[in-house]
Amino acid sequence: MTNIHPSAVIDPKAEIADSAIIGPFCMVGPDVKLGESVELVSHVAVAGRTTIGAGTRIFPFASIGHRPQDLKYKGEPSTLEIGANNQIREHVTMNPGTEGGGMVTKVGDNCLFMASAHVAHDCILGDSVIMANNATLAGHVVVGEYAFLGGLSAVHQFVRIGRHAMIGGMSGVEADVIPFGMVIGNRAYLNGLNIVGLKRRGFSRDDIHTLRNAYRLMFAPEGTLQERLSDVEEQFKDHPVVMEIVAFIRSDSSRSLSTPNGA
Repeated sequence: MTNIHPSAVIDPKAEIADSAIIGPFCMVGPDVKLGESVELVSHVAVAGRTTIGAGTRIFPFASIGHRPQDLKYKGEPSTLEIGANNQIREHVTMNPGTEGGGMVTKVGDNCLFMASAHVAHDCILGDSVIMANNATLAGHVVVGEYAFLGGLSAVHQFVRIGRHAMIGGMSGVEADVIPFGMVIGNRAYLNGLNIVGLKRRGFSRDDIHTLRNAYRLMFAPEGTLQERLSDVEEQFKDHPVVMEIVAFIRSDSSRSLSTPNGA
């Protein structure tokens, strides 16, 4: 039977799994769905058309699924979908989507959101993303799996962050970040590859060596980026990790690309 503290306020229309745990002073709205073994520790407010996957744990004073901070939002029936086994710490805020962005905000599985992180409307996050304390995403941001966003970092709307990328603490990210890349700075610039993260994730020595060689060629001072990209595409066409970066850069985007200082 569901473990619900008597001080919690739960709308009778909410769908709550039998194994869910809802602690003191939580509030759960009528269109919320809580999966198996979801835990709302205490003082958690979950609203809107929000689905929370199995095993996700949400800590005190998190605000999940309330209306987006977008003045164009007119109450359209958008959703927030949170996957399984996420850790959502104190004061984290997550908003549903909007009509202007596909109507859904989506968070993958096994992510960690440290205290006061913010996920805005229409963001799409892959699995195993980590957002450190006070890291914030504006609307329509796409974050690939295993990306790490350092504390107090801020990402501009519509930016794409590739898989296994690292955003340095206190960085302001205005441009797309390549997969496996690392950016730092007040107006963040590309500062190499996320080598530590790649090693932790079990990438082979050969893959890391290949990525380093491709990175040096891709951001060399000679020629244009498109010319260098064509050279990389030809030279490393049999290396999937490099071709992932090439495909990312060639994909349509409304933002520019983060490059090294002076590139």
